Amino acid sequence: MVVSRRERYIAMGALAAAALVAFDQLLLGPLLSYRDGMDARQSKLATDIAKAEAAIARGSETMSQWNAVRASLQPGPAEAESQILHAVRDWAEDAQLDMSLVKPERLADKTRLPEITVHAAGTGSMEAVSRFMWRLETGRLPVRMTELQLAPRKEGTDDLNVELQISTIYLPQRPAAPKSTEAKK
Repeated sequence: MVVSRRERYIAMGALAAAALVAFDQLLLGPLLSYRDGMDARQSKLATDIAKAEAAIARGSETMSQWNAVRASLQPGPAEAESQILHAVRDWAEDAQLDMSLVKPERLADKTRLPEITVHAAGTGSMEAVSRFMWRLETGRLPVRMTELQLAPRKEGTDDLNVELQISTIYLPQRPAAPKSTEAKK
């Protein structure tokens, strides 16, 4: 059988087209998909690395902040209670806020960092209340305001009644380890 030149060109073109389709389907397509997947994975890993580096940086900053807070923590409930009561009275005096009630309350110390809550009530101007709250928030003691109620003392005046609840934490006292009786023998 004699194949004409034209038929040979058609057959070579068809073979070339089939080879191109096979090359695309079997080699080029999977390689491009793999490359796209690797690019996406590389982007995700770069994002993860950036997040991890940020967490490490925050960790060292947080650790230094925790060490500063821990240095201000009192070793027991009596010391912490005394510290917060003196601080509340000092802040109120500095802010010219008349405190009528400062009452501590110890909560159960079954947590790793037990709390002491102080209920306080007083009267003063808006400026005095805001100055007191500013001192509370910017002080060096580990305190937080958990409740706040403001009410006008007299309508149309700047006199306010303020009731708030402040809590602080302290380091729990560790029980002493029992001494071994074998060491005494």
